[in-house]
Amino acid sequence: MPEPADPGTGVPLCASSDLAEGGRAVLFDVLEHGQPLRAFVLRVDGQLVAYLNRCAHVPVEMDWQEGEFLDGDRRYIVCSIHGATYEPSDGYCIAGPCGGARLKAVRVAERDGQVSWYPSADIRPAFGAASTPSSP
Repeated sequence: MPEPADPGTGVPLCASSDLAEGGRAVLFDVLEHGQPLRAFVLRVDGQLVAYLNRCAHVPVEMDWQEGEFLDGDRRYIVCSIHGATYEPSDGYCIAGPCGGARLKAVRVAERDGQVSWYPSADIRPAFGAASTPSSP
C-alpha cells in the first residue's frame, strides 16, 4: 500500500518490531460509517497490509484466534468461519464463497520504527480506542 503524503496525520498503532513476518496481526478498533468494528495489520512478504476484520462473504470477524489470520503456510489470509481465502497484497478473494470480492483495505505506513494507520472518509478512529491496539 502506498504511504500517505502527510505522515503527520497517522494514528500510532505499534512498534514495527511488533509485526513479525507472517506472524500475528495487531488489531485495532475503528468506525466504518459510524459503525464500530475491528481492523488488523500484519506483515507478509516484507510489506504491511491492513484490512477491516470482516469477511467479504458474510460480515463476520475472520481471525481463528485473536490476531491469527494466516493459513498454515503463512501465505494467505483465511476466514475462520467460511474458509474464504484472500491474497494478502490486495485483499482479493482467490478461493471460497466470496466470489472474487475483496477485503476493505485500511491505509497504514511504517516510519522510524513505528506503524501508524491513516483514517479515510469511511474509516475513522473509534475515539479512545483506535490508538490502543490489542496486544500481539
